[in-house]
Amino acid sequence: MSEAVRDFSQCYGHDFEDLKVGMSAAIGRTVTEADIAIFAGISGDTNPVHLDAEFAASTMFGERIAHGMLSASFISAVFGTKLPGPGCIYLGQSLNFKASVKVGETVVARVTVRELVAHKRRAFFDTVCTVAGKVVLEGHAEIYLPARQ
Repeated sequence: MSEAVRDFSQCYGHDFEDLKVGMSAAIGRTVTEADIAIFAGISGDTNPVHLDAEFAASTMFGERIAHGMLSASFISAVFGTKLPGPGCIYLGQSLNFKASVKVGETVVARVTVRELVAHKRRAFFDTVCTVAGKVVLEGHAEIYLPARQ
């Protein structure tokens, strides 16, 4: 492991005081067969709608779909890497699933600062995942930002 990765003092993202309502960040990721298989293995969610094409064809989706929580995990990636970035603590997340995601589709996860509570160092975010501009997941999150040393 490189020294830069082990020295977390150099990895912090935004300080609480840097955040402003309306700030936003996003990442995009194309969902692959490997992503679905690995997520099933890690999470233990082996629902055949994700893994078995024949079974999935008989469902309302008509084909295999990605795990909803896989798309939700991309929101966590935005928090941990971009906004607020490394050092933040994820406290809560509400999720509403609006549409399915299929293999080969690109999910764009976006977080937007909705409210800041300075005395608690809490930031509240609107969260959304889209595929080709269509909302597939939306919700709200609460993040804590520890004071910098």
